[in-house]
Formats: sequence, C-alpha cells, structure tokens
Amino acid sequence: MDDLAALKVPISAEILDAALSHAEQEGLPHLSFLELIFGEPATRSRRRAVERRIQDAKFHEDKNLEDFDWAFNAAAIDRTQIEQFATGEFVRRGENLVMVGQSGVGKSHLLQALGRRLCEVGYRVRYATSAELLQEWRASLADQSLPRCIRTWSRFDLVIIDEFGFDRIERNECPEAANLFYKLIDARSGKRSTALGTNIDFEKWTDYLGDPPLALAFLDRVVYRATALKICGKSYRAHRAKKPSSGRQQDPL
Repeated sequence: MDDLAALKVPISAEILDAALSHAEQEGLPHLSFLELIFGEPATRSRRRAVERRIQDAKFHEDKNLEDFDWAFNAAAIDRTQIEQFATGEFVRRGENLVMVGQSGVGKSHLLQALGRRLCEVGYRVRYATSAELLQEWRASLADQSLPRCIRTWSRFDLVIIDEFGFDRIERNECPEAANLFYKLIDARSGKRSTALGTNIDFEKWTDYLGDPPLALAFLDRVVYRATALKICGKSYRAHRAKKPSSGRQQDPL
C-alpha cells in the first residue's frame, strides 16, 4: 500500500484486499487482476478529465449531435460527413473547418456538439463567439497582455470561433480587429485546427474585415487545408416562428 500511496493511486486497503481475495478464488491471470484493481479508478479519472475539458471549452450550451434535428435540413447537411468530423481526424491532421450559412440553420449547434465530442475523445477545445474574442483582445491590449493571450489561444487543439460576422459593434469599437483575427489564425495555421461559423460568404470577407490585404492573408490561412461546408438550408427559427406552439421543441442552434 505504501507504493500505491506514493504513486497517488486512489485504492484503499479494503478494495485491495477484496481484489486479492477475488483473484485467488477465481484464479485470475495477472492482467485481469490489474484491471480489477485499476479499472474503476481509471474510468473515474478519464470521466473527470472529460468533464474538465468540457468545462474549459466554455461552450454556451449543452449541445449534442444526438439531439440535432437531422431531418429538417437533410438535403443541406450531410450527417455522415459531420460524424466523420466528430472522430477528430481533421484535428489530428491540423486541418480547419468553416461552416457558412444563414442564421438559424444549425451551425452553432453543430459546432458546439462537435467540440463536445472532441473533448470526450481527448482534445483540448475552446469555444467563443468572435465578439467575445474581440472583447478579450481589447482588454489584453489595455493591459499589454496581448502576446500572452494569443499564445494561450494558439495552444488549444481546436478553437471554435462562432458568429463570425455578427460582431459589428465590437469591431467598430476595436480598429485593430482585423489584425487581431489575423494574429490568432496565423499563430495556429498549419499547427492547430480552427473551426469557424459564419453567415458571410468568402467573397465578402474583405468588406467585413475592412483591410483588403490583411483579409486576403486571413482568408488564405483559414482555407489552408480546410473543409468549407456551405449550408444552404432553411432557418429552424423562422420555421418555428411560423408554426403555432404545441409544446417545447429542441432548437438545433
């Protein structure tokens, strides 16, 4: 027990004695005995690690792929393709993902659900809207901690930037916005994955960012080794607004 305590293995003397007794009675091989001792503590440790990663990701909502209304925009959203992204292979390869579509088609739900699934398989994820990013960067400019802030964001396996294009007020208050977005994407390009949810088509990014050369450089790094999913579907919110309410339904956003 002293050795187990030194290794910080959370096994009591009672559990160890019970496992030894069971192993003797059943004639368990060594590996089965070790699994009997360490299996449950390891499972608890993995579960806590997943919970920490999900908490650290700062998702706005508890979204899952299982809860998504796949039938509503079945022609616009390929479930098989989304499930493939959920394996995390694109993150392992350091590739990017861009979801383009009007408000209400389910981008936020899908991005947060993908992020949660990737937390469960071991990746470090961080979610934020572009407006939240700009607020954080403005604060870091004020206290001169921007380099540290960019380094922090560059270390996540996957950064999800949602609502890119909804932050006009914050962007107007932060003239450095385009340059800050570029710094983050450049720090991650070719090393870590970034997922972007936006209602702005690529050809309009120059107008949105307001700096043509920088916008082109930003776009170049975002689309580098990226999959672009353009969701030309119906708005779930608009659909619900037109129908009389007959009980609470799951909103996929």
